[in-house]
Order: sequence, then C-alpha cells, then structure tokens
Amino acid sequence: MSAPAGSSHRAADEAPEASFAARAFITLAVISGAFISVMDVNVVNVSLPHMRGTFGADLSSITWVATSYSIAQIIMITMSGWWSTLLGRKRFFLASYVLFILGSILAGTSRTFTEMIIYRAVQGVGGGPLIPIAQAIMRETYPPKYQGMAMAFFGMGVVVAPAIGPVLGGWLTEEYGWPWVFYINVPFGLGGMVLVHLFVHDPSYLKRGIKKVDWGGIVFLAVALIGLQFVLERGQEENWFESNLIVWWTIATVVAVAALVAWELRAPEPIVDIRIMRNVPLTVGSVIILIFGIALFGSTFILPQFLQQLLHYTAYDSGMVLLPRGIALFIILPIVGRLFNLIDLRVLLSFGVISILYSFYLIAHLSLEAGFWNLVVPLIFMGIGMPCMFVTLATVTLGSVRPAEATAASAVFNLFRRVGGNIGFALMATLVDRRTAVHRVGLVGYLNEFNAPFRDYHERVVSLLVDQRVDPATAGAKAYGIMERLLDRQATMGAYNDAAWFMMILFACVLPFIWVLPGRLKGSS
Repeated sequence: MSAPAGSSHRAADEAPEASFAARAFITLAVISGAFISVMDVNVVNVSLPHMRGTFGADLSSITWVATSYSIAQIIMITMSGWWSTLLGRKRFFLASYVLFILGSILAGTSRTFTEMIIYRAVQGVGGGPLIPIAQAIMRETYPPKYQGMAMAFFGMGVVVAPAIGPVLGGWLTEEYGWPWVFYINVPFGLGGMVLVHLFVHDPSYLKRGIKKVDWGGIVFLAVALIGLQFVLERGQEENWFESNLIVWWTIATVVAVAALVAWELRAPEPIVDIRIMRNVPLTVGSVIILIFGIALFGSTFILPQFLQQLLHYTAYDSGMVLLPRGIALFIILPIVGRLFNLIDLRVLLSFGVISILYSFYLIAHLSLEAGFWNLVVPLIFMGIGMPCMFVTLATVTLGSVRPAEATAASAVFNLFRRVGGNIGFALMATLVDRRTAVHRVGLVGYLNEFNAPFRDYHERVVSLLVDQRVDPATAGAKAYGIMERLLDRQATMGAYNDAAWFMMILFACVLPFIWVLPGRLKGSS
C-alpha cells in the first residue's frame, strides 16, 4: 500500500526520537553553552569598576569591555544559521565552544586595555552561536508533546543566567579578583564540549554546504548591527541626536538595515533568512520577545543601580537581593513546562505578563526607606511571570516552523531578544538621567524660606551640627549641603520609579499581540 502524500517529506524533515538518557545528556551539553554565553553579559558588568583600576581606563572607555562582546555576539547570533550550513551545525557548535573558552582565558590574562577589547570580541564570536544553536537542538531533540519542557530547560540557561550573573560576578570579583569572572567559563565550556562531541549529531534533513558566499549580506549585516550597538551604547553619553556622530551612525544603521532586507530577499543563499519572517507566529513572537528583552535587561540594569547608588548596597549584596528572582525562575520553569499541554498557551502568556506588570507596579512605589522584603516581593512576582512568558513564547514561536528551519528561526528569535536587551540598557540609562533632572527641578522649587517644612528641617539639621561643635555660620552652610544631597537622592528615586512605570506601560502593550498566537502547538496533546 502506498504511503500518504507528503508522508515522505515529513519523515525526512523530522529528527529521530532520542532515548531519555541521550536527551538528558544533549540537554546538559547545549544548556551549558547557552548559560555561559548569556551569563557573561551580566557577570562581567559587576567587575567593570575593578577593571578600570587595573587598566587605568575612564568610565566611558571601560564600557567597551561589554560593548565589544555584545557586538561580536549579536552578529554571530544572526549569522549562526548560515555558518551552520557552511560548516555543519555540530562542527560549528564545537568551534564556537573553542573560541569562547579561548577568549575567556585570554581575557582573564589581559595586561592592556587593547588586549581586553580584542579578547572580549573573540569571546563574543564564540559565545553568540551557542544560544540559537542550543535552542534549535533542544527544539528537535524533544517530541512535540515535550516541547514546553524542552524550552523550560533551555530557559534555565537563558533566563536564569542574567538573574544569577550579578551574584556570581560580585562574589568572584570580591573574593578572587576580576579575572575569575572569565576563568569560571572554562570548566563549563570544556564539559559542554565533551558532551556535544559524544551525544549531539546533525540530523539528515539539515542543509550542508554553501555554493556562493553572500558578501553583500555580510557587509550590510555588520554595518547595521555595529551601528545599532554603537548608537545604543554611546547615545546617552553623546547626548543622543545633538551629536553629529550619533546622527551619522543612526543614518548608516537605517540605510544598512533597509539594504540588508532588500538584498537578502533576492539572495539565493542569504546570510540572514529574511523570508522566514513570513511565518506570522515567528514574527509576532519576535516582537514580543523584543519587549521582553527590554524589560528583562532593563530591570537587570536599573535594580542593581538603584540598590548600589541609593541604598548603598555592595555589588555582592545587591546580587543577593536579586537572587530570589532567580530562585523563583528556577522553580517555576519546570512547572510551566508541565502546564504547557494542559491549558491555552495564550492564557499562560497573559498570566506571565500580568505577573510582571504587578512586579513593576510594586517597584514603581519603592522609596529610599525600602527594606529587604519591599524589594524581594516584586522580584518574586517577576520571577514567576518571566518563565510563563519565555518558555511559552519560545515554544510557540519555534514550534511554528519546520525543523529544518529551526536554527534560522532561533537565530531571528534570539536576535530580537538580544537587541531588546541592548535597547533596555540604553533606554533605562537615558530615562533615569533625564527624569532625575526633571524631578530635581520640581523639588528645588520647594527649597525656600517661605516653605515651613523646609525651614523647620534646616533648623533641626543646623541644631544637630551645632551640638557636634560646628560653629553656627558653618553649620548653616553644611545644612544646605546635606539637604541638597537629600534632594538629589529623592530626585533619582523618582526617576527610578518613573522607569518602572515606563516598563509597566511598555509591557502592557504585549497583551494584544498574545492573542494572535495559536492557543495550542500542533502535535503537543
């Protein structure tokens, strides 16, 4: 009896189901790579002040330690599908591990600032592909009914890493010195490489070999991503579009993006498969993950800044305050994986969004008197909501494409997440700076002799200083200085509250997009 039409095509486009043990080892192998690649973005940021002392770099220059890694990483995330086709996915995955480990060792041994920037770029070239390839392998290793659990395991690497990065980075830096934030990658990387070599294999349906190199696509992609990263990293420092440098880089970026899209739609073997964006769930999911990236990385930026700048926490203590979010993430991830086949996925996504909205609402009401539990409760709600969003969204988005397109789709999905993260950093830095100035102007208006509370407080501060044997004239001047510092802190506190409100409003915009996605994944029941 003849096979049904199309059955041979489906059979050739599906990976054979792996055994339980093989799936466990493959999961550990690929998650190790994704985990260290994502964590390296956050773990190093904590150590930047210590690196400034080592290299004698100013605040503006030292940020290139993070920027060089981000630029290389984001370019390679985007190109990972093309490189996998050129070299073979497993071979490219192992090569990426090697480059990441080598870059980590070299970065830890850097003696000059130039060496550090170069070695961080090497690390980024190796680290970028580890994320989308890991997600694609997880996608094809698990059958449809376990896709939710597969993305939950992947989420442990991608979503938990930013949560524990500040904690680990602060501890390593304070106890052993900043080089160890790089050396810590080596054992994870070597272990992952061994497991990949033993258990990961390229399925037969993956395309191999490139007939013609897409040089035009490579050039346009490099200019677009480097330009975007430069504008986001340097915009605030250069006062955004008041700087000719930022204006020209913005123009170059927009032109390069437009040229890239036009070029890739006609290229026979494109460096970036733009055509895959015709898949509606992938496009919608990518937009949502962009906003998710802004919120995740934006909150990762502003919360440690708030804790250290206003509440005077150490880097390690601020990391410990953020730890409950990571714990909640770790607990909820497998639960979401189990719920995936039981309820409408849009309901699960909506619950995640609402939980995150509530966490931002609580953060928006924090004050300078905030204690440990005032901080932990909203972070726990955020830790509950993020797995509901990330796991569900990643599964629905990648589950909508053919397995042969999984690497390219994962590259696009993770590109949007990473770009969202970069936007989140830039947006929050600008918002806090601008809103601090606005709040300061508003508060200054109350500091005058006609304001009774101001006059009474000033007299109390003068009295306390006089009791400490400060002469009355000097005490009056010092009291004004103390009150000005208090005003600055209150203005900055108001700016952080505004940033939380902004992220809450931005995240609320996700809700309508959710209902465009399918409520069930085909074959998951």
